[in-house]
Amino acid sequence: MQLTVDAILFLVAIAFVAGAIDALAGGGGLLTIPALMAAGVPPVAALATNKLQSTIGTSSAFLTFLRAGKVDLRLFLIPAAGAFIGSVAGATAVQYIDPSLLSAFVPVLLVAMGLYFLLAPPMSEVDRHARLGRLGLTAVTTGIGFYDGFFGPGTGSFLTTALVALGGLGLVRAIANTKFINLATNVAGLSAMIVGGKVLWLLGFGMAAANVAGNQVGARLAIRFGGRGVRPLLVVMSFALTVKLLSDPRSPLWSLF
Repeated sequence: MQLTVDAILFLVAIAFVAGAIDALAGGGGLLTIPALMAAGVPPVAALATNKLQSTIGTSSAFLTFLRAGKVDLRLFLIPAAGAFIGSVAGATAVQYIDPSLLSAFVPVLLVAMGLYFLLAPPMSEVDRHARLGRLGLTAVTTGIGFYDGFFGPGTGSFLTTALVALGGLGLVRAIANTKFINLATNVAGLSAMIVGGKVLWLLGFGMAAANVAGNQVGARLAIRFGGRGVRPLLVVMSFALTVKLLSDPRSPLWSLF
């Protein structure tokens, strides 16, 4: 498909902001997916291309946290493996959904994710006692992995919340280990999308370069200041892009009423 230069520059800019937000608190897909669809990219291709740029960006943030000594690979290897399996299943399933149905419900899902970010309580900076063992946490990450493969926005925040509330980690450690698990879900989902031939490679790599830069900025801010303060911006931008999708009278959502 052909995109204008303005549309490409817009998507690259959104990818940079999304990368920074992803590294800080998760949820960058709340910006990139509606932006891709608003630019005219079909829904499954939007999910697949977002997965490409997100995978590369998350890799960058993961390496930054790893070098800073914030990632516990041994402790979270099994939860990451479960998340990988769940994501493969989700990314495979979404390719068999009617595109018009997916187009109709993406804005609804985005609004739901935006409300989650708006209403979710703040997370603790201090490590606490874990409520779930490794197997219980693996079951949770497998379910979140399926969601990430199937749709994606908010996955980083869901994982961070799970690691804080159920795994007992402080916020910065939770963000860092979320990058490890989220990298597993991204690689799995991207692999399934590549097999299905859904990725727009040139656009994805352009957005990925911007996403890497954003992730580097966000990861360093997270290590220094934590993940606070980003949610209001994320919610406002997410809702604005969702309104852009809903303002199109050709949106399949309106045919349901």
